[in-house]
Amino acid sequence: MSTSMRCADASELAAEPIGATAIHAEHWLLIEVAGTWPRDVSGGDGLSEGARRAALGWLERSTASRLLFVRRPGRARGSGQLAFVVHAGEQASAVRRIELSTPDELADVDLEAAGDGISSPLVLVCGHGTRDACCALRGTAVYSRLADHLGDDELWISSHQGGHRFAANVLVLPSGIQLGRIPAGSAPSIVAKALTGRIELVYYRGRVAYPAPVQAAERAIREKERLELATDLQLVDVDGDTVRFRDLDGREHTAIAEQHRGPSVPASCGSPAEPQVVVSARVA
Repeated sequence: MSTSMRCADASELAAEPIGATAIHAEHWLLIEVAGTWPRDVSGGDGLSEGARRAALGWLERSTASRLLFVRRPGRARGSGQLAFVVHAGEQASAVRRIELSTPDELADVDLEAAGDGISSPLVLVCGHGTRDACCALRGTAVYSRLADHLGDDELWISSHQGGHRFAANVLVLPSGIQLGRIPAGSAPSIVAKALTGRIELVYYRGRVAYPAPVQAAERAIREKERLELATDLQLVDVDGDTVRFRDLDGREHTAIAEQHRGPSVPASCGSPAEPQVVVSARVA
């Protein structure tokens, strides 16, 4: 495999499984930051010191949490900035929208309570070019296609969502459906299905409410039972590698998760190829 091949191309060529690769985070802080982002924003780099302390404090207080920067090309400067606090649990979910005069104002906001609840979902397309070229190239193409189909308040470019090599990556909140390898031409129909809670497994990285072994078990059960709706399954129990779900008819399904060595591909553009970890499951 050529060392100059982009990571997403190499992953596709090696047929690296896409399942059970979603980020595990139930709580999300999204901060609108215009312009070019630093390579790593997870520690609040690019924010003022006060805003950074507020964001990191929220992350410390929130289990399974994640910080993302978002932006929307063409959004008028001077119109203020936005932040979103999102809970993306399996059963309970919510989005609060916080209006800011500037990102610096975040330092004085009570992130536990501020903002107004909104019912519209958020569609985040990873386009973090300073982090990875595949996210910039593939993500920008998908964002452009979606821009004609989604409202301004719904669609955002986001910073790194994890898994450059699965670009183009799309995260739908608060349902927590994460998708990858989305072709630009098919993006509107794929995302439209996700917005109604329907999952296309070929692009499905997993639900962010679940850790990787649970994502793998859920996928295995969905494949076997041909379940399409996000609400078709509810997590019952995790006991080591054994995961149990219940379907809408009350039937329980058990799957055994396992980890094994995957194909050797670069984790991101410019990185050497190395074996990737694959988490899969078999239905018991």
